[in-house]
Amino acid sequence: MKKCYSLFLLQTLFFITYGQPMADTSGKLIEQKENIIKESTIVKVENLGERINTEYPELRPTISADGNLLFFIRMGHPENEHIATVRNAQDIWYSIREEDGKWSPAEHLNGAVNSSQYNAVYWISPDLNCMLIKGAYQEGQYYGTGVSMTKLKKDGSWSPPQMLRIRNFHKFGFTQQFGASMGQDGRTLLFYMTDKKNSYDNELYVSFLEGGDIWTAPKSLGKKINLPDYNEMSPFIAADGVTLYFSSDRVGGLGENDIWMSKRLDESWTKWSEPVNLGSPINTANDENFFTLDAGGEYAYLTSSDGAFGGSDIVRIKLLEKEKPDPVIMVTGNVYNAKTNQPLSADLIYETLPDGAEAGRGLSNAQDGSFKIVLPYDKNYLIRASAEKFFAISENLNLDSLIKVGYKIIHKDLYLAPIEIGQVFRLNNVFFDFDKYTLRPESYTELNRVVMFLNEYPNIEIEMGAHTDSKGSDEYNITLSHNRAKSVMEYILSKGISTSRVTFKGYGETKPMAPNAHADGTDNPDGRQLNRRVEFIIMKN
Repeated sequence: MKKCYSLFLLQTLFFITYGQPMADTSGKLIEQKENIIKESTIVKVENLGERINTEYPELRPTISADGNLLFFIRMGHPENEHIATVRNAQDIWYSIREEDGKWSPAEHLNGAVNSSQYNAVYWISPDLNCMLIKGAYQEGQYYGTGVSMTKLKKDGSWSPPQMLRIRNFHKFGFTQQFGASMGQDGRTLLFYMTDKKNSYDNELYVSFLEGGDIWTAPKSLGKKINLPDYNEMSPFIAADGVTLYFSSDRVGGLGENDIWMSKRLDESWTKWSEPVNLGSPINTANDENFFTLDAGGEYAYLTSSDGAFGGSDIVRIKLLEKEKPDPVIMVTGNVYNAKTNQPLSADLIYETLPDGAEAGRGLSNAQDGSFKIVLPYDKNYLIRASAEKFFAISENLNLDSLIKVGYKIIHKDLYLAPIEIGQVFRLNNVFFDFDKYTLRPESYTELNRVVMFLNEYPNIEIEMGAHTDSKGSDEYNITLSHNRAKSVMEYILSKGISTSRVTFKGYGETKPMAPNAHADGTDNPDGRQLNRRVEFIIMKN
């Protein structure tokens, strides 16, 4: 995982506590003097210390979503791969937050991801299994300007980086400056670059994952973000997918390039709130770039030369409430083989319900099956895990019913069942109204996956079953589950699946997965919820 920077971009950043700018009577902006009384609450800049910072310049921090893994670059360090031939060669280094909150001594990330002369990490996925690095690589060989993805392997090393295929990217091939970042959803890519020859006035662009490994052509973020004749750089979209931080030398700043914040107003990615300068001490009379946050959104990480061990250091600063993004939820868990309980490496896709629109993707760790994804509030989600020779099992998360109480972590394990005769697959996102058997629209996404599964395996035959809890009479529950199983079967048949391949049966309350009541006779709502389910069993393969 690497990244390259032009010398122009590598101007050192530092924090000086200046006051807020104010307009004089002629409309020009002037800086308040340091002797003006400061606010009663002074926000302090925290140097990350000598385990991270050295006598050499440390630049371009990238923090993981959980805040426990930090990447950055060191310039000119004697352990850098190309230091013998390039005096200011830049390599990726990393540090891990220890249990006591301190950062471990930084280590050099060698191997394929530090193969260029200038390297850096643009993004680390929330699950820590994928990294976006600067440079276009083909089968691990450096190709030129661009971005590439590398994945964590079972042995703990990183795979040879592979370039992202971005439509019309060649139009920006002569850019003097270039950089990128990625949203926590893994499908939104932000750039700073220019399509004008010999220009240092960058603009901000966005590209979206189109399908497979193809990305849409870069699209301008619009006139409110990209001002004519100014330099917009280092975009960072927060975990909420709405709050944008970027660097600009536009009018209204405290120095050269300052950090600004804006909110996305719709899905066009061209309409934004009026950008706000984050002020002192985040911005100084000098140059600020490369603002980054973890999913919690409490601390910002930047580069500073104020009181640095070397040319510049990695620092962090606690944000004021008005500077923070909207809160999000981090979902952690592990993917397991439902039959053996062994961990699995699986692809993860999460979609919004009921529309089934893809909201992001991830990958579970090959060693322990662990995953982490970041989700904004106010929506319901389907999380689907898939692996070869396993049926993709999904779980639903109803986040629209949660009150926004700030950053929150939820744990949810996922179980994948192997495709074999007799194996039962629970469909967690099939919904009916109370005491009804008409499918609700948010069920279609889940059932369409069953259709895709049957099309992929044309020799498989299944029985669709529905189950209830113990409320109501035995006869009523059998009838209700019979009708629900039939509704599901009819939907699948309506998609062109042969009638000989799908049967149905209502089991009522005869096959509970959990007790409907506690040992003391009180109601067990969690158990009842597990018992109200739709599932299918492979009858023939």
